[in-house]
Amino acid sequence: MPTHARERLLATAEELFYAEGIRAVGLDRILTESGVGRASFYRHFPGKDDLVVAVLTDRDVRWRAWLAERVTALGGGPLNVFDALAERFERADFRGCAFINTIVETADPDSPAHHVAAAHKRAVTAYVAGLLAEDGCPDPAGTARSLVLLMDGAIVTALREGSAEPAALARAAAGALLGSGRVG
Repeated sequence: MPTHARERLLATAEELFYAEGIRAVGLDRILTESGVGRASFYRHFPGKDDLVVAVLTDRDVRWRAWLAERVTALGGGPLNVFDALAERFERADFRGCAFINTIVETADPDSPAHHVAAAHKRAVTAYVAGLLAEDGCPDPAGTARSLVLLMDGAIVTALREGSAEPAALARAAAGALLGSGRVG
């Protein structure tokens, strides 16, 4: 567990928000579980919404770094994003996509948390477009939007079914979309 108050708040909030939802977890619970006092909390964050934004911003950076590392390790091709997702789906603590969950919970498209979650999805789409461009795809931006749609669908379906199989199904659909039987 991190020793500094801000780090403990972020780690505790991320764990609780991902496991139970942003709205379901109150500030008092975060303070109790992190061992951080209310005054210390307010030295770091003006309020819970600011903590949510900080948690999502940190998670975005780590998640996209994880995705890039796993895709590279799995072969470096655009279809390998689905292989990486399959690994995620097999984890006991898999609770879907923190960013999709946030968009659903914060239905207000003007909320700061919604903005961070939407920016994450745009960044993932740009990453996938880069993979597609490297692979010679004639329309990387448009095709990336389709692949991210398949990724998001696989995430939600994997959560619903409790299985990694949706990643393989989405990978097959993406392969058909790309018109190839490539492994990468």
